[in-house]
Amino acid sequence: MSNNKVIQWHFSKITKTDRQRMNGHKSCVIWFTGLSGSGKSTLATELEAALFNMGIRSYVLDGDNIRHGLNKNLGFSSEDRKENIRRIGEVSKLFVDAGLITLSAFISPYREDRENVRALFSTNEFVEVYVKCSIEECERRDPKGLYAKARNGYIKEFTGITAPYEEPVKPEIIVETDTQSIEDCIQSIMNFLKNNELI
Repeated sequence: MSNNKVIQWHFSKITKTDRQRMNGHKSCVIWFTGLSGSGKSTLATELEAALFNMGIRSYVLDGDNIRHGLNKNLGFSSEDRKENIRRIGEVSKLFVDAGLITLSAFISPYREDRENVRALFSTNEFVEVYVKCSIEECERRDPKGLYAKARNGYIKEFTGITAPYEEPVKPEIIVETDTQSIEDCIQSIMNFLKNNELI
């Protein structure tokens, strides 16, 4: 028997709009995508702090953190990467419904997967931030030592080395962390949020 015949969506008496009104700001997902070492998690945590200081409710969903729990059963094959992003897209949707600005920091290398997540949201609720950084700079930083392991054959299917990264076609925001400061990147994102009346 199909799940669709035995499960039904349970509606709350409190709507997303109610929660946004109580919070005093809109909710959305800010989706940071880019190579390993490009600065996605750094920007997400810095933006969370800036929003917190403004009294804006937000939460960071980080790729490594999610793989410690919810997605700890997934590897790094293309199929597992797709499922990783599918799951976090659904979680992000719940957080947005809860009235939060959700900061999702994931390599999310496949364009189709990111577009599938975008399709879960209403207009202006999905803000794609391409954290652009040259592979040379990411490899120079190599904060987790992953590029070195990939070059030495210890990691298979590593994005940017032995697995593809598909750049966003029309992201809402592009920040270039190999030429811009963290402060400038955060300001660009904040300007977008203000100009689009999300905060």
